[in-house]
Amino acid sequence: MDRPLRFCMITTFYPPYTLGGDGIFVHRLANELGRRGHQVEVIHCLDSFRLLASNEPTFTYKDHPNVTVHGLKSRFGLLSPLATQQTGFPFFKSSRIKKILEKGFDVIHYHNISLVGGPKILEYGEGIKLYTMHEHWLVCPTHTLFRFNRVPCTRPYCFACSLAYRRPPQWWRYLHLLEASVRHVNAFIGLSRFAKGIHLRMGLNIPIVHIPGFVPEAEVVSVDQVKEPFFLFVGRLEKLKGLQTLIPIFRRYRKAQLLIAGKGNYEPRLWQLTKGSSNIRFLGYLSGQQLQAFFRQAVALIVPSICFEIFPLVIIEAFRQQTPVIVRNLGGIPELIEESGGGFVYNTEEELVAAMDWLLADSSYRHELGLRGYEAYLRNWTAEAHLKRYFELIHEIAMARGQKLD
Repeated sequence: MDRPLRFCMITTFYPPYTLGGDGIFVHRLANELGRRGHQVEVIHCLDSFRLLASNEPTFTYKDHPNVTVHGLKSRFGLLSPLATQQTGFPFFKSSRIKKILEKGFDVIHYHNISLVGGPKILEYGEGIKLYTMHEHWLVCPTHTLFRFNRVPCTRPYCFACSLAYRRPPQWWRYLHLLEASVRHVNAFIGLSRFAKGIHLRMGLNIPIVHIPGFVPEAEVVSVDQVKEPFFLFVGRLEKLKGLQTLIPIFRRYRKAQLLIAGKGNYEPRLWQLTKGSSNIRFLGYLSGQQLQAFFRQAVALIVPSICFEIFPLVIIEAFRQQTPVIVRNLGGIPELIEESGGGFVYNTEEELVAAMDWLLADSSYRHELGLRGYEAYLRNWTAEAHLKRYFELIHEIAMARGQKLD
C-alpha cells in the first residue's frame, strides 16, 4: 500500500490485560503496523479481563506512538461481559464502540470478540472487515472444541458441554444471530489449514483464507545457565494443554529435566502429580524475553496438547531460537513440523521417549532440526512474511469492492 492505512483492531483481551496468545498476537500485529507508518486503534474490554483473571497484570507492554488503545469499562462492571456472553450484543459498551468506529477506518480487524461484542459487533462500522480465528469460538461456546473438558470434540454437544464448564448457555447461538452477522465480514483468516478445515466441517459457511501467524524478532535477556539438560513446556496450565501426560513420563525419565513455564487453573493438580520428583521444575510466568533464553538452552520444546490447537505461537518462538519441537499428532500443530522439518510428531508415549532419547544422544541432529526450524521461521513466520500476505488479502478485497487504497 502506498499510503498509510487506518486500522481498528477489536479484541476482548489486549496486553497487559490478556490471558493467552490471542492478545499477544493482536499486540504484535498492531505494533508491526504502527512501525510501518499505519495508524492503529485497538478496542478491548477491561471488564472481561477482570471477570476472568484472579488479579491485575504484573507485566507492562509498550505500544508504538501510532497505536491508540481504548480499554473499555462499563459502570455496570462485570455485568457487561456477562450480558454480551448471553445476548451476543456489545450491550453496555455498544455506544462507545460505535463512537470510536465513526472515526472511519480502512480496515476493521476482529479477533477474539466473545466478550467485547459478540457476533453483533461484526455489523458495526464501515470498511474492509477481517476476522482472525485464534480459537474455535465461532463454532464452540467454550472456544476450545474440548468436549466436557475431556476429549476433542467433533460433534456438537454445546448445551451440555457449557454446563460441564460451568458456563451459562449462550441463547443467541440458537437464534441465527451468528449466521446473519458473519455476512458482514469480507474474509476470515485461518492461522492453520486445520483451522480452515474444521470450521468448514462444523458447518460454518464463510470465506476462509489461510495466513499463518508470526512472531517478530526479539531481544533475549540473560538468565542463569541450566547445568542439566532439559526439555521445556510453555503454556497455560490447563487440562487441555496436556502437561499432565508428560509428568508421569518424566517421573520415570532421569536423563533430563522438565522445566514448566506458565500459570493456570490446573496448576494445583499438576503440583500434586510432581510430588517427590526431583527433575520437574515450575518456573511460573515468564516474560517473552525471559522465555527466549530458556528456549535457546532447551534440548527441545514439547507440546503435548490434547485439544485441537490452531497455531501455538510457542512453536514458532522455539524455532526462532533454533530449538527443535516435539508435538502430539493432533489439530493444527503437526502442520508446523511438516512444513519445517524442525522436530518430531508423536502418537504414543514410546514415540515421545524415543524422540527425546534421539535428541539427547545426537547433538548434531538436534542442531540440524533446530536449523531447519529457524530457516522455516525466516521463510514463513516472520512479521514480514505475515504482513505480505495480509496486505495482499486487503488489496484483493479492495479491488473486488472497486475501492482504491493507494
